[in-house]
Amino acid sequence: MTTTDSDLWLWPPPEPIGVPVIDREGKVLTSKFPINRIFCVGRNYEAHAAEMHAEVDREAPFYFTKSPSAISAQPTKISYPPGTKSFHHEVELVVALDIPGHQIAVNKAPEHIYGYACGIDFTRRDLQNKAKADRKPWDLSKDIENGAAISAIRQWPKGQLPTDSAIELRVNGKQQQLAKLSQMVWSIPEIIAHLSEFYHLVAGDLIYTGTPAGVGALNVDDRVEASITDVGKLELLNST
Repeated sequence: MTTTDSDLWLWPPPEPIGVPVIDREGKVLTSKFPINRIFCVGRNYEAHAAEMHAEVDREAPFYFTKSPSAISAQPTKISYPPGTKSFHHEVELVVALDIPGHQIAVNKAPEHIYGYACGIDFTRRDLQNKAKADRKPWDLSKDIENGAAISAIRQWPKGQLPTDSAIELRVNGKQQQLAKLSQMVWSIPEIIAHLSEFYHLVAGDLIYTGTPAGVGALNVDDRVEASITDVGKLELLNST
């Protein structure tokens, strides 16, 4: 008797999660970028750490993770999630890796990068604040269904970094967040090198590199515009 794929599973496994890819000129490619893991860097802009009444850890970056199923690729709207009364936006540069590596040297880290995207790390801020006060993990506040919005991933020349690009987020046309990527406490190569001390990084891993100051709560029907110069942009509605 021949075993088929349908005999191996109690029900069909989830479809692979992918993100559209564009070349440097903005042309959409036929292939998608398959997502493996999502790492997120906390407090990587000094002004944001200050507005959160926290300090930057200058000894090493720190991280939290999101499930791949949290990815919302090029969304036109996002739903206000259950369990919160304080749903915050956090615009971030996303780094997409395509070359595996472990214990990567800082000067070699850019070689592992496929491209970059504009992302928004959505946060249940009230739950995060409670978790901090209770010294508990942030999972419920950060790992939100559709809570990792991402633009198309733009291919980037190997070894080059978008270090001086402006990163911005507007709500209903009003600027809320604005900074330069050069203001990150930990640079992209430093983050990749540090992460690779603890993980065997692989193709498909994403790194959300932290958000600048100006995070804030969203209301139903708010329109959000996020952008990173020469990288990408998102325009979406926060709906019910």
